[in-house]
Amino acid sequence: MSILLLCGPKHVGKTSAAYEAAALCHSEFIDLDELITRQTGKSPRVLYQEGQDLFRKAEAAALASLMGQSSAPRIIAAGGGLIDNEAAIRLADTDEVVVVYLAVSAATAWNRIRTEKSLPPFLNTETPELTHRALHERRATAYHAFVQRKHGWVIQAEDKSPRAIAEEIASIIRNIHE
Repeated sequence: MSILLLCGPKHVGKTSAAYEAAALCHSEFIDLDELITRQTGKSPRVLYQEGQDLFRKAEAAALASLMGQSSAPRIIAAGGGLIDNEAAIRLADTDEVVVVYLAVSAATAWNRIRTEKSLPPFLNTETPELTHRALHERRATAYHAFVQRKHGWVIQAEDKSPRAIAEEIASIIRNIHE
Protein backbone atom coordinates (compact mmCIF):
# COMPACT_ATOMS: atom_id res chain seq x y z
CA MET A 1 0.00 0.00 0.00
CA SER A 2 1.27 3.41 -0.86
CA ILE A 3 -2.10 5.20 -0.80
CA LEU A 4 -4.83 5.07 1.80
CA LEU A 5 -7.91 6.66 0.23
CA LEU A 6 -10.33 7.99 2.81
CA CYS A 7 -13.87 8.23 1.42
CA GLY A 8 -17.27 9.12 2.79
CA PRO A 9 -20.05 11.67 2.65
CA LYS A 10 -19.60 15.41 2.78
CA HIS A 11 -18.82 16.65 6.30
CA VAL A 12 -18.03 13.22 7.76
CA GLY A 13 -14.59 14.43 8.83
CA LYS A 14 -12.40 12.94 6.09
CA THR A 15 -10.00 15.86 5.88
CA SER A 16 -9.57 16.34 9.63
CA ALA A 17 -9.16 12.61 10.29
CA ALA A 18 -6.78 12.11 7.35
CA TYR A 19 -4.64 15.03 8.47
CA GLU A 20 -4.38 13.62 12.00
CA ALA A 21 -3.80 10.06 10.78
CA ALA A 22 -0.98 11.26 8.52
CA ALA A 23 0.66 12.94 11.50
CA LEU A 24 0.28 9.79 13.63
CA CYS A 25 1.75 7.60 10.89
CA HIS A 26 4.40 10.03 9.64
CA SER A 27 2.74 9.91 6.23
CA GLU A 28 2.00 12.54 3.63
CA PHE A 29 -1.50 14.05 3.80
CA ILE A 30 -3.24 15.11 0.59
CA ASP A 31 -6.67 16.73 0.35
CA LEU A 32 -7.95 15.82 -3.11
CA ASP A 33 -10.18 18.92 -3.27
CA GLU A 34 -7.17 21.17 -2.53
CA LEU A 35 -5.14 19.36 -5.18
CA ILE A 36 -7.94 19.89 -7.71
CA THR A 37 -7.91 23.61 -6.87
CA ARG A 38 -4.13 23.82 -7.28
CA GLN A 39 -4.21 21.93 -10.58
CA THR A 40 -7.14 23.78 -12.15
CA GLY A 41 -7.10 27.16 -10.43
CA LYS A 42 -10.77 26.64 -9.55
CA SER A 43 -12.48 25.20 -6.48
CA PRO A 44 -14.42 21.95 -6.82
CA ARG A 45 -17.62 23.95 -6.19
CA VAL A 46 -16.89 26.30 -9.10
CA LEU A 47 -15.90 23.41 -11.38
CA TYR A 48 -19.09 21.55 -10.47
CA GLN A 49 -21.17 24.64 -11.21
CA GLU A 50 -19.47 24.87 -14.61
CA GLY A 51 -20.40 21.25 -15.27
CA GLN A 52 -20.38 18.00 -13.35
CA ASP A 53 -18.39 16.28 -16.12
CA LEU A 54 -15.74 19.01 -15.96
CA PHE A 55 -15.42 18.52 -12.21
CA ARG A 56 -15.29 14.71 -12.44
CA LYS A 57 -12.53 14.91 -15.08
CA ALA A 58 -10.50 17.22 -12.83
CA GLU A 59 -11.09 14.89 -9.87
CA ALA A 60 -9.88 11.84 -11.81
CA ALA A 61 -6.88 13.79 -13.15
CA ALA A 62 -5.91 14.86 -9.62
CA LEU A 63 -6.11 11.28 -8.37
CA ALA A 64 -4.20 10.00 -11.41
CA SER A 65 -1.41 12.49 -10.69
CA LEU A 66 -0.86 10.78 -7.32
CA MET A 67 -0.73 7.22 -8.58
CA GLY A 68 2.63 5.47 -8.81
CA GLN A 69 4.48 8.54 -7.58
CA SER A 70 5.99 7.25 -4.39
CA SER A 71 6.31 4.15 -2.29
CA ALA A 72 6.02 6.28 0.86
CA PRO A 73 2.55 5.99 2.38
CA ARG A 74 0.16 8.82 1.60
CA ILE A 75 -3.26 9.43 3.09
CA ILE A 76 -5.70 11.06 0.69
CA ALA A 77 -8.98 12.66 1.76
CA ALA A 78 -11.37 12.34 -1.19
CA GLY A 79 -14.49 14.33 -1.94
CA GLY A 80 -17.81 12.84 -0.92
CA GLY A 81 -18.91 12.06 -4.47
CA LEU A 82 -15.81 10.18 -5.59
CA ILE A 83 -17.89 7.01 -5.87
CA ASP A 84 -19.85 8.72 -8.69
CA ASN A 85 -16.66 9.12 -10.72
CA GLU A 86 -16.09 5.94 -12.74
CA ALA A 87 -12.64 7.01 -13.94
CA ALA A 88 -11.47 7.78 -10.40
CA ILE A 89 -12.88 4.53 -9.05
CA ARG A 90 -11.02 2.59 -11.77
CA LEU A 91 -7.81 4.37 -10.70
CA ALA A 92 -8.45 3.49 -7.05
CA ASP A 93 -9.20 -0.14 -7.89
CA THR A 94 -5.53 -1.18 -7.77
CA ASP A 95 -3.31 -2.88 -5.22
CA GLU A 96 -1.58 0.47 -4.63
CA VAL A 97 -4.74 1.85 -2.98
CA VAL A 98 -6.35 0.82 0.30
CA VAL A 99 -9.85 2.21 0.77
CA VAL A 100 -11.34 3.29 4.09
CA TYR A 101 -14.93 4.50 4.16
CA LEU A 102 -16.18 6.74 6.97
CA ALA A 103 -19.84 6.03 7.56
CA VAL A 104 -22.45 8.25 9.18
CA SER A 105 -26.21 8.35 8.93
CA ALA A 106 -27.92 10.52 6.35
CA ALA A 107 -29.43 12.57 9.20
CA THR A 108 -26.03 13.32 10.72
CA ALA A 109 -24.56 14.27 7.35
CA TRP A 110 -27.55 16.52 6.61
CA ASN A 111 -27.31 18.26 9.99
CA ARG A 112 -23.69 19.13 9.21
CA ILE A 113 -24.32 20.21 5.61
CA ARG A 114 -27.26 22.47 6.37
CA THR A 115 -25.11 24.67 8.61
CA GLU A 116 -23.07 25.84 5.59
CA LYS A 117 -23.55 29.37 4.26
CA SER A 118 -24.81 27.89 1.01
CA LEU A 119 -25.71 24.39 -0.02
CA PRO A 120 -23.49 22.53 -2.47
CA PRO A 121 -24.72 22.91 -6.08
CA PHE A 122 -25.97 19.32 -6.27
CA LEU A 123 -28.42 20.05 -3.42
CA ASN A 124 -29.92 23.18 -4.95
CA THR A 125 -33.30 21.54 -5.53
CA GLU A 126 -36.83 22.17 -4.32
CA THR A 127 -36.34 19.59 -1.57
CA PRO A 128 -32.64 19.63 -0.66
CA GLU A 129 -32.99 17.40 2.39
CA LEU A 130 -34.80 14.70 0.41
CA THR A 131 -32.30 15.05 -2.42
CA HIS A 132 -29.48 14.67 0.10
CA ARG A 133 -31.03 11.60 1.73
CA ALA A 134 -31.49 9.80 -1.59
CA LEU A 135 -27.96 10.70 -2.72
CA HIS A 136 -26.47 9.71 0.64
CA GLU A 137 -28.19 6.33 0.66
CA ARG A 138 -27.25 5.56 -2.96
CA ARG A 139 -23.63 6.55 -2.41
CA ALA A 140 -23.39 4.67 0.91
CA THR A 141 -24.52 1.48 -0.83
CA ALA A 142 -21.99 2.03 -3.63
CA TYR A 143 -19.16 2.82 -1.21
CA HIS A 144 -19.91 -0.28 0.88
CA ALA A 145 -19.81 -2.43 -2.26
CA PHE A 146 -16.53 -0.84 -3.38
CA VAL A 147 -14.94 -1.31 0.05
CA GLN A 148 -16.05 -4.95 0.12
CA ARG A 149 -14.68 -5.59 -3.38
CA LYS A 150 -11.36 -3.93 -2.44
CA HIS A 151 -11.20 -5.70 0.95
CA GLY A 152 -11.05 -2.26 2.54
CA TRP A 153 -12.41 -0.99 5.83
CA VAL A 154 -15.49 0.81 7.08
CA ILE A 155 -15.18 3.03 10.13
CA GLN A 156 -18.40 3.95 11.87
CA ALA A 157 -17.78 7.66 12.41
CA GLU A 158 -21.18 8.73 13.74
CA ASP A 159 -20.09 10.10 17.12
CA LYS A 160 -16.31 9.95 16.82
CA SER A 161 -13.84 12.80 16.92
CA PRO A 162 -11.34 13.22 14.09
CA ARG A 163 -8.64 12.04 16.52
CA ALA A 164 -10.52 8.81 17.31
CA ILE A 165 -11.03 8.16 13.60
CA ALA A 166 -7.35 8.94 12.94
CA GLU A 167 -6.32 6.40 15.56
CA GLU A 168 -8.45 3.74 13.84
CA ILE A 169 -6.86 4.64 10.51
CA ALA A 170 -3.39 4.41 12.06
CA SER A 171 -4.30 0.98 13.41
CA ILE A 172 -5.39 -0.13 9.94
CA ILE A 173 -2.09 1.07 8.48
CA ARG A 174 -0.10 -0.76 11.17
CA ASN A 175 -2.06 -3.96 10.46
CA ILE A 176 -1.37 -3.68 6.74
CA HIS A 177 2.36 -3.36 7.34
CA GLU A 178 2.61 -6.27 9.80
